Amino acid sequence: MIRIWERLSLRARLLLLLGLLFAVALLAGAVSLQIFATTQLLEETEPAARSAKAVAAALNGALQASQNPQATLDAFVRSLGTSEGIRFRHVGSVSDDRPPEVHGLPDTVPDWFVRLLVLPELKAAFPVEIGGKQVGDIVVAPDISADIYEKWIGFLAIACAGISLMLLTGAIAHFATRSALQPLQSLGEGLTRLRAGEYEQPIAPSGPPEIRKSAQEANELARTLNRLSHDNRRLLRQIVSLQDDERQDVARELHDELGPLLFGIRANTVALLESIPSGQAKSKAAAEGILQSVETLQQANRRILDRLRPLYIQELGLERSIQTLLQNARTQPPGLTVTSKIDADLNGVDGLLSQTIYRVIQEAVTNVLRHAGAKAMHVTADINDREAIVEIVDDGVGFAADQMFGRGLTGMLERARALSGTFELLREEGRTRVRCRLPLSDVASRARGTEEDGGQSA
Repeated sequence: MIRIWERLSLRARLLLLLGLLFAVALLAGAVSLQIFATTQLLEETEPAARSAKAVAAALNGALQASQNPQATLDAFVRSLGTSEGIRFRHVGSVSDDRPPEVHGLPDTVPDWFVRLLVLPELKAAFPVEIGGKQVGDIVVAPDISADIYEKWIGFLAIACAGISLMLLTGAIAHFATRSALQPLQSLGEGLTRLRAGEYEQPIAPSGPPEIRKSAQEANELARTLNRLSHDNRRLLRQIVSLQDDERQDVARELHDELGPLLFGIRANTVALLESIPSGQAKSKAAAEGILQSVETLQQANRRILDRLRPLYIQELGLERSIQTLLQNARTQPPGLTVTSKIDADLNGVDGLLSQTIYRVIQEAVTNVLRHAGAKAMHVTADINDREAIVEIVDDGVGFAADQMFGRGLTGMLERARALSGTFELLREEGRTRVRCRLPLSDVASRARGTEEDGGQSA
């Protein structure tokens, strides 16, 4: 019962309580009618009983004084006629078992209502004697059908009034709750938007003052959260920009300092190899080992530079840079099939957005190569009028459901949040899916529109 009550809406609860209240009121009215109707009917028929008693006493006195009591009695009986209120009953005559008090009731009065009243025994008999011997009774049986019909009409009036009042109150409660529930529903939808991070659409204040005040407070909270969200995204963008600047500084140091040193070592090693006589095999092997180590260091340095600063974005454009990244991924490990669908319109994106797209793909591909043990990987990068969508899918071993984000995934999440985007890591149907959605900034949108206009003009 408690669970059913908890599932009911506020409107249903209110209507149910009102219905129970009126049902109890009708039941109380029926009980009161049953209790007080008997006493009331007795009081209403008491004058008739006193009159019958007086008639019996007068008749007995007249019979005692009469020289022909039987003739006097017969004349009295004839004078009563067919009256059912007061009549004479001879001793030994068959009595009418039907209750005369309910004779002549209209058909509109149901039997259950008559039984509900619990009618008392209203008949009264007073003996009539001639010469000390009882010859009959004066019987009084008042007709209370009119009284019963009056009570039935009163009961109908009370029931109709109660039902009408219940319907009226229910209608008022229905419209009152609707006028309150609609603002509450609007407030609930607004709070749901707040939980989802949508702070721009305010809640329309409506309804009672309490609900309007709650809506206004929720709007103030939304404005505060919106401001904090903008500040947070601005700080994240600054952090990401600082990270990129720091990577560029490190890359510049590696390129400008370490690169020439490695080139010098390699050149000197080559010169050393050329100067070693052919008979000194050990010295030549040592020099070749040095040369191989230097070449390995140069390759590692180039890979580090590619991860620290994707130079291809400025030189070749984002689409070609991603293709180059994927081409390198196809060479390692062996047996991995890499497919892609890269939108050429990505070349119209620049700045932090282009770097974020490249970094997300780079980090996701690196994770697949290092940890997934996958046989197939598909990379999708698409752009439309509103957002850029990046998705990397592989059939590798996946990840545990409670696994926390590592440094690389956390960096991708921060980059996406800095641009008001979303980042998801999903496991669906035996495949790991990395999906990132990044809304286009005004600058990117204008650049894209300018490029499309130039293509159409051409």
